[in-house]
Amino acid sequence: MLKKLTAFIISIILAVAIAIDGYLLFFKKADPRTVTTQANTNSQAVPASSSSVSSSSSGSAVPSSSGAYRDGSYTGSAVRIRWGRVRVRVLIKNGKIASVSTLEYPNTNPHDQRVSQIALPTYESESVQANSSKIQAVSGATETWQGFTKSLQNALNQSKG
Repeated sequence: MLKKLTAFIISIILAVAIAIDGYLLFFKKADPRTVTTQANTNSQAVPASSSSVSSSSSGSAVPSSSGAYRDGSYTGSAVRIRWGRVRVRVLIKNGKIASVSTLEYPNTNPHDQRVSQIALPTYESESVQANSSKIQAVSGATETWQGFTKSLQNALNQSKG
């Protein structure tokens, strides 16, 4: 009898924890246009999806002596994933990634918007910290991670010349 009661109480606690997690993940409202990253204490906008597909870059022709990349702003190619396209822009200062912004991402339904709102700021700040496209995926946003890292790597390749 005591084992059954203990199992029942643990089941109830687990169900409540799952319900709270689900609420926080899907229903807690936050402004999807503004997020705060660890690398930048100012608010950084995550813009709405863009329909443009071309790659562009603007940077100095001389490689920076203090880092692996040429200074400038580089836009990665749009990478098609299952739910849409992902495209990023990277800003290189002193040969290192200064900031990463996502220009295009899946946002056609509330689920896509919520996943992007959670995952993209994490991907952006981890890229800056790692100074690389080699970052960890956020659980539930693997497709977005694949598109993000491929577009980021494309932009970083442009910055190498």
